[in-house]
Amino acid sequence: MDYNDQMKNRVKRIEGQLRGILRMMEENKDCKEVITQLSAARTAIDRTIGVVVSSNLVECVQKATEEGERSMEELVKEAVNLLVKSLLKKG
Repeated sequence: MDYNDQMKNRVKRIEGQLRGILRMMEENKDCKEVITQLSAARTAIDRTIGVVVSSNLVECVQKATEEGERSMEELVKEAVNLLVKSLLKKG
């Protein structure tokens, strides 16, 4: 899988958000502010998961089509399962 600069930049921004949250905790900031930032980081992670899964799906479908190894239906089901698992782990 080729992780492009867009994906890497998303993760770097999330890393910065998490450092900021830790700093807020160390400075004993208000609980609501910390929760708001944690929620924003979680949303950013969820969106990044979507980008990685969708990009991976495109790459896998192209590769499978070229090599004739797996059906498009199998690959789509696998991608949906990855997304569902990531959503279920949030709860």
